[in-house]
Amino acid sequence: QVQLMEAGGGSVQSGGSLRLSCVVSGFTASRYCMGWFRQAPGKEREGVAQLNSSGRTTYKDSVKGRFSISRDDAKNTVYLQMDSLNAEDTAMYYCAARTVSYCFYDFGGAFPYWGQGTQVTVSS
Repeated sequence: QVQLMEAGGGSVQSGGSLRLSCVVSGFTASRYCMGWFRQAPGKEREGVAQLNSSGRTTYKDSVKGRFSISRDDAKNTVYLQMDSLNAEDTAMYYCAARTVSYCFYDFGGAFPYWGQGTQVTVSS
């Protein structure tokens, strides 16, 4: 079975940092496009960061320079390092996977697999 399990969310003050993890089971994360998405209450889901099988990353403009997506292939785990957090980053964060190696720049395409989400709350 394919499972994506996020962890690492929590509550931090503005300017703080969090590192989210996504433990992947059932497939090898390094072979596929992996992404982080987020959704705040009353708002649409939006793509935050992506990592393709070649290591290329893409980011939502508002998180560039603050967030970094990476993999630990030995652990089959994808991370999202979040620095300089602000209140606008408050959301439920989801790990997701495509079934192909490439990502679309605009976070398009199908992501058939999703984790349960982990809450990030940033207080001002």
